[in-house]
Amino acid sequence: MLQVTWIKKFKSGEFIDLHRVDLSKVDTFGVYLIWHGGQTPRVVRVGQGDIADRLECHRTDPRVQAYRDEGLYVTWAAVPEVLVDGVERYLAEEWPPLVGDRWPNVRPLEVNTPFAA
Repeated sequence: MLQVTWIKKFKSGEFIDLHRVDLSKVDTFGVYLIWHGGQTPRVVRVGQGDIADRLECHRTDPRVQAYRDEGLYVTWAAVPEVLVDGVERYLAEEWPPLVGDRWPNVRPLEVNTPFAA
């Protein structure tokens, strides 16, 4: 299993709100998960790439924003480019997202959970 460091909380201890995070300070290439809060939290989107660029796109994606009323949160981790396809595939299989239906056609590469305390 690949061990990665998930960035998932502000210094205050709150989960990172997709709309409040200052993306100009995010300089990471890797994988990310967007989820909604509420009574039954679910992963909304799984992806990879330049994290700031991808999250900026999802801030205006109507399919992602359909869950905004429940709160949209994000976590990401740096992953070497040669491994991101496998990690993204693993994340999508482990936490099937509400948005998105195409994943890299590669063998999943297991990573530690971003949802551990």
